[in-house]
Amino acid sequence: MAVLLSITAVKAQDAKNVFNPEQYGVTSLAIAPDARAGAMGDIGAATEADIYAQYWNPAKYPFNVARAGVGISYTPWLRKIVSDINLANITGFYRIGDYSAVSASLRYFSLGEVYIGDYSGGIGDMTIKPYEMAIDVGYSRMLSQTFSMGVNLRFIFSDIKYDYTSESSAGKAFAADIAMYRLGYFMMGNRECSLGWGINISNIGSKISFGGSDDSEFIPTNLRLGLNLTVPINEYNKFSFSVDANKLLIPTYPKQQEGEAENDYLDRVQKDYYDVSPIVGIFKSFGDAPGGFKEEMQEIRWSFGAEYTYNDRFMLRAGYHHESENKGNRKYFTVGAGFHMSVFTIDAAYCFSTAQTNPLDQTMRFSLGFDLDGMRDLFGKARRRR
Repeated sequence: MAVLLSITAVKAQDAKNVFNPEQYGVTSLAIAPDARAGAMGDIGAATEADIYAQYWNPAKYPFNVARAGVGISYTPWLRKIVSDINLANITGFYRIGDYSAVSASLRYFSLGEVYIGDYSGGIGDMTIKPYEMAIDVGYSRMLSQTFSMGVNLRFIFSDIKYDYTSESSAGKAFAADIAMYRLGYFMMGNRECSLGWGINISNIGSKISFGGSDDSEFIPTNLRLGLNLTVPINEYNKFSFSVDANKLLIPTYPKQQEGEAENDYLDRVQKDYYDVSPIVGIFKSFGDAPGGFKEEMQEIRWSFGAEYTYNDRFMLRAGYHHESENKGNRKYFTVGAGFHMSVFTIDAAYCFSTAQTNPLDQTMRFSLGFDLDGMRDLFGKARRRR
């Protein structure tokens, strides 16, 4: 019995030692904003272009069928625990001619009401409403009939401070996204299929400092690679299959080694993490994991998704997201549906986890998109009738 308990204790200690998730600030930047991608395992680097390409891959915008569009989405966060934490997002784009597009988005992440203090009624007792916000503007252009590139510029504001009783300020940062997208066609038997791939390096920018702390945190710089295959069955039915791979381009937070003195460890953290610049951190992120190549591979998060479309009006979706148990252990299935009319599109998604680590577990998400071309045509017909 003693041997069994000893083995169990060793395994528990080993699990603790290998658990080493990436650490960064402004975590809301890593939350998928829309229900369409959310229904396919949080996927979108190479899926068919839509309104929410601003987050997934802005280079897709010139391939949109619509001339312009606006999307609104709402995502509850930690719904099983609290009711006032959520992400609201509004996104829009406008195609200029046939080859380029401009886009913009606003993300607002509310953490609800938080009480701080010791309930003594003193000066330190207060209720705060922390939030994070990001404002984007983007431009994308087709460089050929099948290939495009895009760039986003982003301002980030995080009103999450460590000391609300002092004259400290909220965190601010600037970042950029660089994206590429290619969409080609080929014949599979008598069916004309499409194959697309996309790359998006997002949140390349400055580190962020929160009031009350002398150290700057990395923002979630991320490399996203995606592949999408669309196969039409007949005039009314088609299937799409997608896969995304993601890797955070930030250094791995150092772990204290056995026998290492506390002061030596803190000095190493300062040197190898906090004193590292964002650009150096991007290159460092490919080879600094304590577990070597095996741990570097564990830092890749995978998403798999499928979508069935009937008559370009009704969609059914499903997906799966996998993250290593040593890097966060977010593993979950997703399902959802969408309905498209000439004027608007409504999407819904539902998530259920296979590991109890996902804040979106058992959460329903909704997105609403408006086709401005369709709205213009609708109002034009109404005026002509009058």
